[in-house]
Amino acid sequence: MKRLRSLRVLLLALLACIVPISSHAAVLISVGFAPPVLPVYEQPPCPQPGWMWTPGYWAYGPDGYYWVPGTWVPAPYEGALWTPGYWGFENSLYIWHPGYWGRHVGYYGGVNYGFGFFGVGFVGGAWRGHVFAYNTAVVRVNTTIIRNTYVDRTVIVHNDNRVAFNGGPGGINRRPTPDEERYSHEQHMAARSYQVQHRNAAMQDHSSYFNNNHGHPNNTAMERPAGPQPHESFNNNNERGRNGSPGFEPNHGNQGGQPHPAPQPQMHEQHNTPQPQVHEQHNNPQPQMHEQQHNNPRPEIHENRPAPQQHEQRGNEGHDHGRGH
Repeated sequence: MKRLRSLRVLLLALLACIVPISSHAAVLISVGFAPPVLPVYEQPPCPQPGWMWTPGYWAYGPDGYYWVPGTWVPAPYEGALWTPGYWGFENSLYIWHPGYWGRHVGYYGGVNYGFGFFGVGFVGGAWRGHVFAYNTAVVRVNTTIIRNTYVDRTVIVHNDNRVAFNGGPGGINRRPTPDEERYSHEQHMAARSYQVQHRNAAMQDHSSYFNNNHGHPNNTAMERPAGPQPHESFNNNNERGRNGSPGFEPNHGNQGGQPHPAPQPQMHEQHNTPQPQVHEQHNNPQPQMHEQQHNNPRPEIHENRPAPQQHEQRGNEGHDHGRGH
């Protein structure tokens, strides 16, 4: 029975990867109970120029919520910024809104992921022409390799709230700002293949599940993403990438991270690759699943539009570096 269940999970995951997603909707995971609070952890230093911090988060898998470690990843193109995903409470369910790459950091539920992601925007660094400069007041970098840095302590948010979801009982009540509403309609790029591999590696690690670590995962953060090393590499000096490979154009056909010549990438809108254990719903919702594994209900999938409507409140914070200064 367990083997059949695992096979069904795999088939659903494969189906989710090939189902096209419209530009105005996304296949989202919904769960009947809230994600755990964000654990406290220390950020590893950025390993090389042009890499971006993607904060850790609670995802949902076969045995419930599991922790995906925070990690540094290469920026997929010049000017790219990461908007983290977030859990939002809607219609009595907790729904996951995937993260994405874009020219601006959009709405992520007001969740305070720390290290520059304090609930609104990103203050851990900024693009200055062809170079990304890091604000070492809130992020850690290897200064023997990275020289493009500055210090701005005025952006630090002092908040110990580690709630990991927006809306609902005990959740963060903050709605998108007008700028965030506008950013949500810009062209976006889904999480890259190395980010998906990183998440899948965490899903396969039994120690990452809340049922086993009780909110204290062993691997809270890592310098580089788990799994195969990323092939996509944006050179921070605006030259050819590592091994002489040119920059690549972000588009629907580049999910595998293969480089394509593109001096200035033309972006096409695309939403994040859906989490596994999902199926797509159209206008006729399927009955909710009642099967449980290890006391955690299976996720239900709904087709939702981005940027849910919530009430205003400051984001939460749960990390010890760049949060308590």
